[in-house]
Amino acid sequence: MEVICLDSTVLIEYYRKTKKENSFLFRLAAHYQFKISAIVKYEVYRGDKKDDVIWTLIFNTIEILPFDDECAEIAAKIYKELKLKRKLIDTDDILIAATSIKNDLPLATLNQKHFERIDNLQIITPNDL
Repeated sequence: MEVICLDSTVLIEYYRKTKKENSFLFRLAAHYQFKISAIVKYEVYRGDKKDDVIWTLIFNTIEILPFDDECAEIAAKIYKELKLKRKLIDTDDILIAATSIKNDLPLATLNQKHFERIDNLQIITPNDL
């Protein structure tokens, strides 16, 4: 089974859905195995006002990819390219994309508008399933 990275938007949508089977994550699980960037873990914990134990359970079952030196170099290149084009996106998204690119993994996201601006990043959206 192919491995992909998940953006925080995919995890948050799953968390918020009453009917989990209607979530993008649920649909992805039929086709892929998952990894996430350490930046995604940071984003989720940063926004978790309830300190919900579900996140610990999820993060204990998904491999967390580190943001390392190579990711930093890729992220800086992405930043410079987007700034030149006047199409900058959130720094967290640049760091997540860099981690996916470094690990040669597609990124599943609900934020196509931002991530499609990044060269060499393969994205998976709900329209792809």
